Amino acid sequence: MDDGALPVPGEIRAILDACSMFSSLDGQRLDMLAAMARRRSYSRGNLIFRQDEPCPGLFIVGEGRVRIYKLAPSGKEHVLHLAGPGMTFAEVAVIGGFPCPAFAEAMEPTTCALLPAEPFRRALQTDHELCLGLMAGMAGWVRTLVGLMEDIVLRDAIGRLARYLLDAMGEQGRAEVTLPALKRHLASHLNLTSETLSRTLRRLADAQLIEQIDARRLRIIDATHLRDVADGLFPEL
Repeated sequence: MDDGALPVPGEIRAILDACSMFSSLDGQRLDMLAAMARRRSYSRGNLIFRQDEPCPGLFIVGEGRVRIYKLAPSGKEHVLHLAGPGMTFAEVAVIGGFPCPAFAEAMEPTTCALLPAEPFRRALQTDHELCLGLMAGMAGWVRTLVGLMEDIVLRDAIGRLARYLLDAMGEQGRAEVTLPALKRHLASHLNLTSETLSRTLRRLADAQLIEQIDARRLRIIDATHLRDVADGLFPEL
């Protein structure tokens, strides 16, 4: 949903300031991007873009959460990325000029800043320092993807979930973590079944590493030992 032709400068600048991908940029370049950006808001379930559509630009999440997922010809779905506040999506497609490689859907009421594709690419073509700053941010994103592949290949179910909870704790800035509204989306992201995810949450709770507050919220009780679990050092759990 377009909130109007004009951006909301203060809000958009705050969204950019909170985004790790832009952490290497100076104030002048952040101001330039904020002036270019447009505010977008989505209700839960709104489709932001479809796979193979032209990429509208680079999205930065201000509030809410977005799932980026692929659909196989059989209809099977796999969640590639769960983007929360401060995170980006469609960055590779907009920089490379590719069509959208996946679907993006708002998982809850969500506000994003959108850097439209054409003006954003023009800025990259003319501003060397902007390119260098974004390369640093993209390097961090590639590191995150390598970590995700490592989780799927090298960690078992409990290790993957422990790593996800630790990362979510860091992103949300507190020991209380809010899970996606539909746990099957998180299960797909971690390459688990919903049943395995539920059992693994119970195992962590039984080990007194986490405490379930309600259906979506949990509290990290022992982050130190949760890191051990993520590293595969507690096989007895």
